[in-house]
Amino acid sequence: MKFEETDLNDNILDALYDMRFDECTPIQEQCIPKILNYNDLIGIAQTGTGKTAAYLLPILSLIDDGVYPKDAINCVIMSPTRELAQQIDQAMQGFGYYVDGVSSITVYGGNDGNRYDQETKSLRMGADIVIATPGRFLSHIKMGNVNLGKVSFFVLDEADRMLDMGFYDDILQIASKLPANHQTIMFSATMPPKIRTLAKNLLRNPVEVRIAVTKPAEKIQQQAYVCYENQKLDIINELSKSGALNRSIIFAGKKDKVKEVYKALIRNKINCGQMHSDLTQQERDETMLKFKSRQYDVLIATDIVARGIDIDDINLVINYDVPKDVEDYVHRIGRTARAQRDGKAITLINELDIKYFRKIESFLNKEIEKLELPSHIGTGPEYTAEEPEKRKVKKRWHSHGNKHRGGQKKNK
Repeated sequence: MKFEETDLNDNILDALYDMRFDECTPIQEQCIPKILNYNDLIGIAQTGTGKTAAYLLPILSLIDDGVYPKDAINCVIMSPTRELAQQIDQAMQGFGYYVDGVSSITVYGGNDGNRYDQETKSLRMGADIVIATPGRFLSHIKMGNVNLGKVSFFVLDEADRMLDMGFYDDILQIASKLPANHQTIMFSATMPPKIRTLAKNLLRNPVEVRIAVTKPAEKIQQQAYVCYENQKLDIINELSKSGALNRSIIFAGKKDKVKEVYKALIRNKINCGQMHSDLTQQERDETMLKFKSRQYDVLIATDIVARGIDIDDINLVINYDVPKDVEDYVHRIGRTARAQRDGKAITLINELDIKYFRKIESFLNKEIEKLELPSHIGTGPEYTAEEPEKRKVKKRWHSHGNKHRGGQKKNK
């Protein structure tokens, strides 16, 4: 479907024409008409499918066309991170180029006092669209800086990430301040039970739009090492010696692992930075600036960077840990091979994570190349579909005869 076939107003269509946006993505094609029809909506779609435009375009169009108060907040968009909030705001500036009189403000933590004062002023004057992280926005609400009594649109972007970061109660508190007749729009890459519960609490007869996870770009060369946990740093050091780490991101599943890898790489004089939730916003901003400006060769990060960070020149993504969800794998390796570039993704698979990587291969419908470990690192575990403990039981039974046959069945 072309954008001109939707019911978006002419001001929005003119901006899309200037930006050379012609065809709707699948998520936009399904969501735009439903949001324009004032339906509550839950969209299940990964980053990169065009979901930001899927809700921003119809909301901007409705506010531009409709009779909404000029001195009140009409739309609240919740974002898990400052970085995503800024990107949503940048997208809105483009889409709303020809929309006169629609104001916006981004609200997020980690700022100095001047920024907080600017936020307070804009919120009290009633910016039409507020794009905010939950913690900072709730702080303004408690300080009496926000009147949510006339909000018409409430958007939760990357709801699963907000819940992962501990914002569940904050979101419920914010939602409790909204008028009863507002429209709620929620987007999430995954639908765990807690997201279902949140949706049930916040949305009324929602339309559900589900876009299947798309496979990674073919131009990403995907490879893996099957290794033991204590061999992973040796593999990283070998990659560093070969020069492969220049412009790379190393993803680890937990912040403690990020810190551990960061310290090890610093000891080996590898020029790197780290990104995790224990850093202040100022530290995170400085790290990203240094990485984007090539002052750092390597960035070690949790999945906070996997979504919404737009860096075009990443040569290599390393999964230090195997992601438990296919979606996270796709998000992570999608940081490379952008803007017509080639890229490589290498995953380090220990014996406990083999089962998760087999799920990824099943989704991709192909077996990813397993690289041979350098000889001085030693041999790794066997790449098998069976879990180690099950193999261990079988081995014990074969070693001791029928004595353990009954115990084996009981363990099942």
